[in-house]
Amino acid sequence: MKKLNKLFILVFLLFVQFNFAQDSLKLSANEFISIVKNYHPLALKYQLQNKIATAEITQARGSFDPVLGGKLGEKNIDGTNYYKQKNLELGIPTWYGIDIHGGYNYIEGDKLSNTETVGGLYQFGVTIPLAKNLLYDKRRAMLDQAKFAQKMTEAEQAVLTNELLLDAENKYLEWVQNYEIYKLKTEIIDINRERLKLTIKTFEYGEKPAIDTIEALSQLQSFELQQRDAFLTFVKTTQELQLFLWKENQQVYELSQMIYPSDDLTNNLAYTDYEFLINDVESRQISSHLSILYYNQKQNILESERRLKWQSFLPKVDFTYNFFNKENYKADYLPLFDNNFQYGLKLEIPIFQREARANYQIAKIKLNQNELDTNYKIRELDTKIETYKNEILNYRTQIELAENNLKNYERLLSAEETRYSNGESSLFLINSRENKVIEAQEKFISIRTKFLKSFNKLKWMKENFTL
Repeated sequence: MKKLNKLFILVFLLFVQFNFAQDSLKLSANEFISIVKNYHPLALKYQLQNKIATAEITQARGSFDPVLGGKLGEKNIDGTNYYKQKNLELGIPTWYGIDIHGGYNYIEGDKLSNTETVGGLYQFGVTIPLAKNLLYDKRRAMLDQAKFAQKMTEAEQAVLTNELLLDAENKYLEWVQNYEIYKLKTEIIDINRERLKLTIKTFEYGEKPAIDTIEALSQLQSFELQQRDAFLTFVKTTQELQLFLWKENQQVYELSQMIYPSDDLTNNLAYTDYEFLINDVESRQISSHLSILYYNQKQNILESERRLKWQSFLPKVDFTYNFFNKENYKADYLPLFDNNFQYGLKLEIPIFQREARANYQIAKIKLNQNELDTNYKIRELDTKIETYKNEILNYRTQIELAENNLKNYERLLSAEETRYSNGESSLFLINSRENKVIEAQEKFISIRTKFLKSFNKLKWMKENFTL
């Protein structure tokens, strides 16, 4: 596999060198981010996770769905009709734990129990929890928790998506940086080739010693090696960038042409907008960050669980009342406990309450743990914001220093070339000055990249704040 990778890189390098000028595609940062946002598998996965959370709310609502049931049966042995039965029931759960139910039952036979009512019988009744599950029960808790979980998931997936886009945009900046370094090396090679030609001519005219031609050739060869290395780094970054490039229907974007950035490190709004961005982020409340919203919704879920566990301390007292009306008989509704009725009262009281106490204690501990996580996340976000702000301001200052440093080295190189043309210097000193200029240029490019990366970190941090 390693041999295949090396072979691929070699073939790719050759392909690029022959086709770079005529067959190439440009890609801007905005186009790149748009592709990642719309086609990257992780971005789509996060969207699907939000749909799952929405479906779970529908699932929780199912606990309140009316239930329709029916039963049909008959028993006959040796010609004796034990029973024939038809039954139709409808149960309607309500929000406050009260269950409403009604039905129709028809039964006849020769071997019926004394508790059975022969013929058709209509029934309407309610079951009311008088203690446990009256104020809060599992059905309401499941629905509440599903709603909180949806907001929690939306917050989490938004943060993960923004982190993906941050990684993608900073990878694009690395790609641009490596491309600009490669261009820099290429330009230096062109300059040194002309210098070598001029040095050879001056040597042939007897104006310069032979050692100068060796000095010029060595400098050129050194830059050619650097250019090769810079180009390989650029190609590797291009391959890494390809991991973010996808097409519709989850098809991998295969590079059939050379691709290079249309943006550069110089023309970027970050250089003028960084102060506005810092002020904007500092004006926002940390409590409005999506990560804190995530923990707040988790707290709501845990609070719902605590309320549900508290119900276990209450005795289970369920009252059931059913009103009956026999088919083809006039209904007699009132008084409720005078005729045609059935009621029941069920009581359950755990004596030691050990399970209830343990579950309630666990629920409270989980609430305390989430509060600690929330406080830590707030501190972490504050620290990140302060770090990103300091990085931006520091790198912005470094850019000015690096630019002035580069200009000074360029002046020294120009002055040395003037002295050399007057016969007062040597090619060795020119090469030394030129190397310093190249180092300063690379440093300048590197600092610009670091500044833009820090700007992106704070920019995508801002995207995680709610309005």
